[in-house]
Amino acid sequence: MTTAGDIMHRGAQWIPAHETLDRAAQLMRELNVGALPISDENERLCGILTDRDIVVGCVAAGHDPARVTAGEMAQGTPRWVDARADISEVLQEMEGHQIRRLPVIDNKRLVGMISEVDLAEHLTQGQMVEWVGNVYARSTSR
Repeated sequence: MTTAGDIMHRGAQWIPAHETLDRAAQLMRELNVGALPISDENERLCGILTDRDIVVGCVAAGHDPARVTAGEMAQGTPRWVDARADISEVLQEMEGHQIRRLPVIDNKRLVGMISEVDLAEHLTQGQMVEWVGNVYARSTSR
């Protein structure tokens, strides 16, 4: 059985909810990622911030990224998967909520992220085509 822990990209880092978007963009550049999980003061997942959120939700809206916090951009219920979850559960979560990045949690701690690249390395071509069709076909955001 292939698990979320088997396919995830290790070394994911939180961005605290109180951090500004300019700092989040710097961290994304340093880590070479396009998304960061947002943590509350207890290091619990409270959202995910993407590079697109910063550009569209802040900069293009005329806001100053040095004054807007990651927590202010967190919207909706954050989705995640347990490190022991089977890959079918990972796909179901991502497809069902049309998300392209999924934090992996183990013992209430962030241990990794799963992205399209991770899926492409572990799925068959047919599985990947189906995933893309389900996630992108109806998607209107992110």
